Amino acid sequence: MAVPYNHRAIEQKWRKNWEEHPVNVNDGKKPKYYCLDMFPYPSGSGLHVGHWRGYVISDVWSRYKMLQGYYLIHPMGWDAFGLPAENYAIKMGVHPAKSTAENISNIKRQINEIAAIYDWDMEVNTTDPDFYKWTQWIFVKMFKEGLAYEKEMPINWCPSCKTGLANEEVVNGCCERCGATVTKKNLKQWMLRITKYAERLLNDLDKLDWPEKVKKMQTDWIGKSYGAEIDFEVDGREEKIKVYTTRPDTLYGATFMVLAPEHALAASLAADEYKEQVEKYIFDSSMKSNVDRLQDKEKTGVFTGSYAVNPLNQAKIPIWLSDYVLADYGTGAIMCVPAHDDRDFEFAKKFEIPIIQVIAKDGVENPDLTEAYTEPGIMINSDKFNGMNSEDAKRDVPGMLEEQGIGKKTVNYKLRDWVFSRQRYWGEPIPIIHCEHCGAVPVPEDQLPLLLPEVESYQPTGTGESPLADIEEWVNTTCPVCGRPAKRETNTMPQWAGSSWYFLRYVDSHNKEELVSREKADKYLPVDMYIGGVEHAVLHLLYSRFYTKFLCDMGVIDFDEPFKKLFNQGMITGKNGIKMSKSKGNVVSPDDLVQDYGCDSLRLYELFVGPPELDSEWDERGIDGVYRYINRFWNLVMDYKDCGVKATKEMVKLRHKMVYDITNRLDNFSLNTVISGFMEYNNKFIELAKKEGGIDKESLDTMVLLLAPFAPHITEELWEALGHTDSVFHNTWPAYEEEAMKDDEKEVAVQINGKTKAVISLPVDVTKEAALEAGKAAIAQKLTGSIVKEIYVPGRIINIVQK
Repeated sequence: MAVPYNHRAIEQKWRKNWEEHPVNVNDGKKPKYYCLDMFPYPSGSGLHVGHWRGYVISDVWSRYKMLQGYYLIHPMGWDAFGLPAENYAIKMGVHPAKSTAENISNIKRQINEIAAIYDWDMEVNTTDPDFYKWTQWIFVKMFKEGLAYEKEMPINWCPSCKTGLANEEVVNGCCERCGATVTKKNLKQWMLRITKYAERLLNDLDKLDWPEKVKKMQTDWIGKSYGAEIDFEVDGREEKIKVYTTRPDTLYGATFMVLAPEHALAASLAADEYKEQVEKYIFDSSMKSNVDRLQDKEKTGVFTGSYAVNPLNQAKIPIWLSDYVLADYGTGAIMCVPAHDDRDFEFAKKFEIPIIQVIAKDGVENPDLTEAYTEPGIMINSDKFNGMNSEDAKRDVPGMLEEQGIGKKTVNYKLRDWVFSRQRYWGEPIPIIHCEHCGAVPVPEDQLPLLLPEVESYQPTGTGESPLADIEEWVNTTCPVCGRPAKRETNTMPQWAGSSWYFLRYVDSHNKEELVSREKADKYLPVDMYIGGVEHAVLHLLYSRFYTKFLCDMGVIDFDEPFKKLFNQGMITGKNGIKMSKSKGNVVSPDDLVQDYGCDSLRLYELFVGPPELDSEWDERGIDGVYRYINRFWNLVMDYKDCGVKATKEMVKLRHKMVYDITNRLDNFSLNTVISGFMEYNNKFIELAKKEGGIDKESLDTMVLLLAPFAPHITEELWEALGHTDSVFHNTWPAYEEEAMKDDEKEVAVQINGKTKAVISLPVDVTKEAALEAGKAAIAQKLTGSIVKEIYVPGRIINIVQK
């Protein structure tokens, strides 16, 4: 009888062994493979079983690559600056530096329970001055290149977090972090000119082995469109209004114009009798976030009392203001063609504005349009465009307008420049000095890092100023250019600043002179596999791509995409698909499960619970089944490791089929079916062992090797029990042979008049005559009539037709 499986003793033994004898060592000869988790922000709640999922997936993949002969770069660090850490510190009444350090210590302990092959020598922490020195250095470089600039503008403002938010941080009109309704506030902000990279960010998505869903989300966020800018004169005034439209072919159908409430001319266009309504509408709109404005189902607007002149037919069209038009998209003004745009149609119907159809399916006008006609068709009511196919007109009209001096062909993007200022304490100080004589001047590079000063009061002010503004001895300084008195910038960077480039720092985390040495960058970068949640599809991944392209342009690195392959794991939820959170009381901590079932069992169950890319509901009862499998596997190996059974043909075939199945499922990231595959093959080998009196050693070795990336402790113990003296991870992933998997025999159904009466085994190369003979012999007693016909479908059916 085998020694019982004792997960606690085994896991303790091998943790100690790996500390003394690391299994992932860079010998300078192996090719590198860089597998990276999205690093966590150190939450006070610690890790729950949902967090484990991504870390287990990345470790399994890393160990698999290790067995394929790679040196693994598999680091871990901390996204520790920003709102989450600061809000937690405020809630707990402790300084964020203290609470962050405590949280990191706890989460690091929990992460180590996963037994992942993290290289802690590479560890980074975004709040470490040696790290954020380079976050500030990147900002200074961007400033010098004209990519960082100041602008006063209405920004998304979270009244709860008391800070500005980027558009990407507003979800359904609410703060992504705290859920409060977002309003607007006019503030002077630092911006990053990400729009300069819009075309490259869009085109280079084609290079990436990323989920199509993520690539589409980024494509839609960048929002490239082709159209024209057209100048409309304002009736009775000298000003012109430039509109951007993607459908200049429908210009004859424009019956009104809409300006964003923030448009420079919005207030001045108001005729005397409309002034009060216009001013109220402009103010009300300023209090709504862009997301709210775009999602409002009920269209609102106000007529200014002014008219624009259609440049093609000189028709006067009313100018309205509406908050569904945004000041920072296109020109902040649109021409409205209600017959062919759903939003314009709805607006025109509500405010009783004329509708003129200019495209019809068969060239015949519909006098009773009940909805906008948005399909292609034939141009009508459009003077010289009449009779043209609308798709041809869409392509050709912008050029015609350009020739007439009416418009200009234009490419536009929805992507906006990145609001980079935060009015909070816990972030990287922006390394800029404001001088009355020299303007905004960067802190000299040799004076970086500009340290975050220690303060007693770090609560947000809510005034639009950071708490740093109150520290006079820090704010007051001298201008590095002219030497006169000057003041430091008091806003801090957003939490995205460090996470936009941290993956570069891991491979040279102790370098005091450079962000990363070019030698190490060329050798170890970029990231081969990046694993994390799909919630970062736009924000973090887009910013990281922007930073990487900029640093490539600066010659710091020689690649312009950070992550070759991306995998997004689904969430582990509580009952009824509800997201795990402390406030809902449905958090499942891994600590007790590791104690009761062992790390290996929990690792396997994290993968078994469902397809890794989909959300899965946690059911603790499922881990019992995994634990039973591990015990059965342990007993199989321990019972037959010394039995000396020679490999039979059936064992060899089953072994090669197992390697083939497990490898293919793993390569396709079907990790839940890998675990079920282990269970299936374990059962098959147990049955075979009963029949043959044991299992050959090579098959046992192979089973242990295949399981090693998934359950490292038990496999190290079994590998040792099988007589090996080195680590299971110093081996090579098993290979399969197609020839060895082929069946010598096939099971064939024997039928009488199409009804199966027996199943027999026949050699795969059996002749038709021999097959029919064997089939008739198997059902001889049931053949009572005269045989009319004998049918043989090779390897499948023998059918005897009798009367």
